[in-house]
Amino acid sequence: MHSGKVSRVLLFLKNMVYESTSPMEILRFAKYYRKKGLDVVVVLWGPMGVILAKKGKRGAPPYDERVRECMDLGVKFKCCELASAMIGFEKGELIEGVEMIQSFEVADLMMQYCEEGQLVINL
Repeated sequence: MHSGKVSRVLLFLKNMVYESTSPMEILRFAKYYRKKGLDVVVVLWGPMGVILAKKGKRGAPPYDERVRECMDLGVKFKCCELASAMIGFEKGELIEGVEMIQSFEVADLMMQYCEEGQLVINL
């Protein structure tokens, strides 16, 4: 049984990067919760969500820079390998520091955080 106190946050991004506010919301939540002292993991999944992990994106807002700001605060980023493979996105194209994980690991994270009563946000 869990203590009821949230100490970890799992943020999932699955929506489109440029045509949605979801990426900025995820990044803002990540920074906010990290500054409150919580451990934060951002999981990028689905063919559109993984685009946030691809280095060298252009346009506004400057997502690569925002991801690095979060990482500098200690936020961990994980990118789903299956979704990446579906769009031809390879590990070498990741922003440095983003970890490529298998789809079963995404499922395991969901279950683990839920079982522990931790905060899970899916956008």
